[in-house]
Amino acid sequence: MKQQNGKNYWVEILGIFLALIWLSPFYLMVVNSFKTNRDIFEDVLGLPPEAVFANYVQAFHDLDFLNALWNSTFITVSSIVLIIIFSSMAGYALARNKSKLSGALLLIFVSAMLIPFQAVMITLTSFFSSFQMLNQYGLIFMYLGFGCSLAIFLYHGAMTGISITLDEAATIDGASRFQTFWYIIFPLLKPISVTVAILNVIWIWNDYLLPSLVLSSEEATIPINMYYFFGEYTRQWDLALAGLTLAIIPIIIFYFFAQKQIISGVTDGAVK
Repeated sequence: MKQQNGKNYWVEILGIFLALIWLSPFYLMVVNSFKTNRDIFEDVLGLPPEAVFANYVQAFHDLDFLNALWNSTFITVSSIVLIIIFSSMAGYALARNKSKLSGALLLIFVSAMLIPFQAVMITLTSFFSSFQMLNQYGLIFMYLGFGCSLAIFLYHGAMTGISITLDEAATIDGASRFQTFWYIIFPLLKPISVTVAILNVIWIWNDYLLPSLVLSSEEATIPINMYYFFGEYTRQWDLALAGLTLAIIPIIIFYFFAQKQIISGVTDGAVK
């Protein structure tokens, strides 16, 4: 018993140490967002001698925060909804149709995760420009293509743990294939849907490269506008850190509301 308690004691110390390491970037970001540029360079780790709330006011104005927040939210939410709907239907179809073709399609989707965006970005943007789709809607369509591979893999893994007898019972009751999926199967996939949502929200919300190639200044997202704080010769770290703090608040709120489903979804997807 004493030996077991000793092991738990060291595990707790290790957990606290790792938590402090993980939280240290957030500490540096928040603490330094209340400092002037001079105070940041004089003492990065210390608390601000005097809290400078004007950083947030200036960052809010320079970022055109409300417009950028709306653009980021619209693009992120639209992309997530489409990824969840189409990927869940594809995962359901691949899991229920046991054939060599469905296995090959699943392998293609999984293999697509290995293709880096940088390898196709020039061809992709040239293709969409020919259709006049270098805008928010074209960007959402691109995110749908890049985000479906991992989502289909997760949904397919979750579907293998849902008994096909549910489909058979729904068919006997007169439900169509779509009704069976939408009203019976899809609600059971809630943990995986939340997992897919949070993984893609973090990626899409923070993405800079693809939106910078596609969007105009009026459609700019928060990461694009954050670039304006970093000039060729100057770095406005006080405003940049205040802007970053504003930018991550929506993601943190979403994560805290969905963390139970996220943990459950990752476990289900890994086991099944």
